Amino acid sequence: MNQLVAPTSDDEVRGYVAALGLDGLIDLHVHFMPDRVQQKVWGFFDRLPEMGEPAWPIHYRHSEAERVQILRDIGVTAFSTLNYAHRPVMAEFLNEYSKRFAAQHDDAIHSATFFPEPGAEGLVARVLEEGAQIFKVHIQVGAFSALDPLLASSWELIATSGVPVVIHCGNGPHEGEFTGPEPIYELVERYPDLVLVIAHAGLPDYQAFAELARRAPNVYLDTTMVGTPYMEQVAPMPTGYLDTMAQLADKVVLGTDFPTIPHSYSHQLEVLHNWGLGDEWMRKVLWHNPRQLLRLA
Repeated sequence: MNQLVAPTSDDEVRGYVAALGLDGLIDLHVHFMPDRVQQKVWGFFDRLPEMGEPAWPIHYRHSEAERVQILRDIGVTAFSTLNYAHRPVMAEFLNEYSKRFAAQHDDAIHSATFFPEPGAEGLVARVLEEGAQIFKVHIQVGAFSALDPLLASSWELIATSGVPVVIHCGNGPHEGEFTGPEPIYELVERYPDLVLVIAHAGLPDYQAFAELARRAPNVYLDTTMVGTPYMEQVAPMPTGYLDTMAQLADKVVLGTDFPTIPHSYSHQLEVLHNWGLGDEWMRKVLWHNPRQLLRLA
């Protein structure tokens, strides 16, 4: 039997996925945003060298329709459209965009966001009624605490629903006032039924968030940017981390940060494959774990 070879280009991903015996990929960390928001995000990454950061060349700076087709050509059969509010009032606008996007694309996972502001509970209740399948919040960009009292009733609603929340809460690539593992440990203690997907595996606090995933049945890690050359410059994986990833085979899900990534989509898969954790680990991460989280099984 031939040993499976990692994909080194997007054209090779379909064959790789088929060789694993999978019907496709499910990516829980993809962004589709209103164009003016997307352009601002790309502008921020374009300015990173001016801030003393390594250059971040955006690999998929294409139109919305082109980006959808690229994912389909690669073999991504379900993808999130993660928007995240970073100020009051913004969440409703982003949620309307995400709802329309999901209605127009059968392979899009209906995504939503929320922010600590009066009326947050009503907004969350409404998007859940409308069929939201996943949420995104960004603690560092939003500059708010996950423990903000204005979010308490929203967390309760989401925990009851079982809908997962992709939460960017680690201290990387930039530390914020409210980032780090401690508040998230407290959040999970308050709402043990809350399903959390820790974006970027919580880098650079890899082991602390891995330990939370180990302890808490409803906490998962996504692979976004982990182990890639760019992230190894700024938040390298600690010694022994691959052993941890092997032990958490049922708690890790695929995430890529498409389209705003400084490498090809295939490169994230190549990195994961080259960790050497085995074909069954890859099957779980690329398909079975996210499918279970979205209750598609």
